[in-house]
Amino acid sequence: MPLIEEIVAQADAIAALRRDIHAHPELSFEELRTAEVIAARLAEWGIPVHRGLGKTGVVGIVHGRDAGACGRALGLRADMDALPMQEGNTFAHASRHAGRMHGCGHDGHVAMLLAAAQHLARHRDFDGTVYLIFQPAEEGGGGARAMIEDGLFTRFPMQAVFGMHNWPGMAEGCMAVSPGPVMASSNEFSITVRGKGGHAAMPHLVLDPVPVAAQIILALQTIVSRNLKPVDAGVISVTMVHGGEASNVVPDSVQLEGTVRTFSVAVLDMIEQRMRQLVEGICTAQGMQSEFAFVRDYPPTINAAPEAALARAVMQRIVGAGQVLDQEPTMTAEDFAYMLEDKPGAYCFIGNGEDAGAHRAIGHGGGPCLLHNPSYDFNDRLIPLGATFWVELAREWLSNPTR
Repeated sequence: MPLIEEIVAQADAIAALRRDIHAHPELSFEELRTAEVIAARLAEWGIPVHRGLGKTGVVGIVHGRDAGACGRALGLRADMDALPMQEGNTFAHASRHAGRMHGCGHDGHVAMLLAAAQHLARHRDFDGTVYLIFQPAEEGGGGARAMIEDGLFTRFPMQAVFGMHNWPGMAEGCMAVSPGPVMASSNEFSITVRGKGGHAAMPHLVLDPVPVAAQIILALQTIVSRNLKPVDAGVISVTMVHGGEASNVVPDSVQLEGTVRTFSVAVLDMIEQRMRQLVEGICTAQGMQSEFAFVRDYPPTINAAPEAALARAVMQRIVGAGQVLDQEPTMTAEDFAYMLEDKPGAYCFIGNGEDAGAHRAIGHGGGPCLLHNPSYDFNDRLIPLGATFWVELAREWLSNPTR
């Protein structure tokens, strides 16, 4: 199945829109200009628009030839926020705002969904409804959860929802999807070890929290190596250590912070429990006091098997079976997970090209074109492929009334 010619013909115009969004990045829950651009285009194409879900979210509604009378509906989601980082690129569409950058390709995700929206609205060659979900605050803000709490699935009843992310390092023209966990849960912890400070030359008169904190750091790693089933996966990373102000002063306390990643809630429950036990036990044994806080952020992103199989079949028809890969689960996190907790669906991937791909424009930074890297840029040649996939996925899903 070739790319949809009409989408290919409009690709340059959509790419220009993508570059405009890239040049004006907005952080989580601040996507006012981006939402306005999206809403204006949808309205221009005759698509009813609803604003303000999850503060800055946008939902467009495309009814099929039956005007949505059959009641079947699916959602297609694109995230639209940028990252709080400085862009290293100097091309014409580089960020015009210091400390803000579309370093994850959300501008490209918006562009692919807009291109699909334009085609779906122009033809409406399906029965049912497609909800176009432009979500704020994926980068740590939990925008998916905010949209759900504002009534996304009650005001716009849908039976399934799909999302897609570009993937640097995956060859251009390739796509990927797999059933089950594809991204991990994201969680934060904070540990404070409280002792009694004093002169570093008289350690017998103090309760030194530094070696106790070191014991805790090492002990936490035994949870994964000795408490977790070898066939399961989990990551415990201590990423911040704060303690002390002078080389000859033992501090009163040391604070540790870090992240935990898992693919299942059961594993997460076990890790949190064991962390708490180890911290309390080690500190008690050394005469210290402790404080332990554990915050669960994004849940694991788990694809439903039927929806993943459907997405794979559509991909294979578009790019060929040899270009459709199994998506290896990654310990990065994605708040589309909240939507998949409420609705069956799948999170899909589209190759952004190799690191030194030809899409790297003059003025591209010298670093690798990786997600969350100052030299990253979305590959505009993906727009026709991603949009074609969205259109064909919607048609295929809505064509089967037993789903």
